[in-house]
Amino acid sequence: MNLPELGAFLRTRRDRIRPAEAGLPQGPRRRVPGLRREEVAQLAGLSADYYTELERGSVKNGVQPSAQTLGALARALCLHGDERDHLFHLADRPVPPPADGPSALVQPALLGLLDRLSGTPARVITDLHATLAENDLARALLGGSPADRGPAGSFVYRWFTDPRARGIHPTEDHPHHSRVFVSDLQAAVARRGRDAEVATMVAVLRRRSREFATLWDAHEVAVRRMDHKRIVHPVLGAIALDCHNLLSEDGRQRLLWFTAPPGSPGAEQLELLSRLGARE
Repeated sequence: MNLPELGAFLRTRRDRIRPAEAGLPQGPRRRVPGLRREEVAQLAGLSADYYTELERGSVKNGVQPSAQTLGALARALCLHGDERDHLFHLADRPVPPPADGPSALVQPALLGLLDRLSGTPARVITDLHATLAENDLARALLGGSPADRGPAGSFVYRWFTDPRARGIHPTEDHPHHSRVFVSDLQAAVARRGRDAEVATMVAVLRRRSREFATLWDAHEVAVRRMDHKRIVHPVLGAIALDCHNLLSEDGRQRLLWFTAPPGSPGAEQLELLSRLGARE
C-alpha cells in the first residue's frame, strides 16, 4: 500500500471538485477552491479525523482503508473509471467491477465496429461469453441469445450444464471447444481477481460438470483470439468458418465475427444465410 501517494492523490482530487459539483452550497468565505476535508468525509460517510489521516498518508498510524471506504471516496470525489481504479491500486486493493457489472453496457468502440459489420455474423460478448449485442446475421447463424443476466446468460455455463447448447457444433468437435472454453475462462478468472460473479460460476460448474472440473484442474490458460469452427445450421447444415476476436483494452468484452475464404463452401453458405435472413 502506497499511503503517501494515496494521500497526495486524494488531495489533488479534493482540490479540483467544486462544492456545487458535489451537491454542496458554495457558501461565503471559502478559502479553498475545492472541498474541505470534513466535507469529503461527510460525503463518504467517514469521520473527519480518519479522512485527514488518509490524506496525510502517515504509515505510523497504520491506516488501512477497506474496499468499501475506497468506493465511498470514489463516489464522493466523482472519480471516473481510471481514477477509481488508480485509487484501488494505490491502496493495494482488488479493483471491483463497475456498479452495474463489468459488462452491463457495450463499450462504444466495439459497438461502433459491430454496426459496420452488417455483412458478416458478429456479436459483442463478455469475457464470460454472455452476449451483449449482435447483428441479424449472428442471430440467423447462432440462434437467439437468452436475456438472462445470471450464470445461464453465459454460453460457457450453458455448454457444460445444458446438452442442448452443444447442438451448435458437431459432436466430434465438442472436446476441442470444451478445452478452449475452460482455458479462456481461466484467463478471465486471473484477470478479474477476487470477483464474486466468476468465482460462483466456476464453483457451480465444478459441481455440475465432471468434464469441466477435470479440465479446470489441468490449469491450461489461453485467451481465445482466433479459432476455426463448424457451426451447425438447421437449414444449411455444418458451416466451416473462421472466428475472429477483438478484445477491449480491459479484456472484459470482445467483438467476435465469422468469415470464410472467398469461393469456399463456407462463403457460399454465408451468402445463402444472408438471403434467408432477408426473406425472413
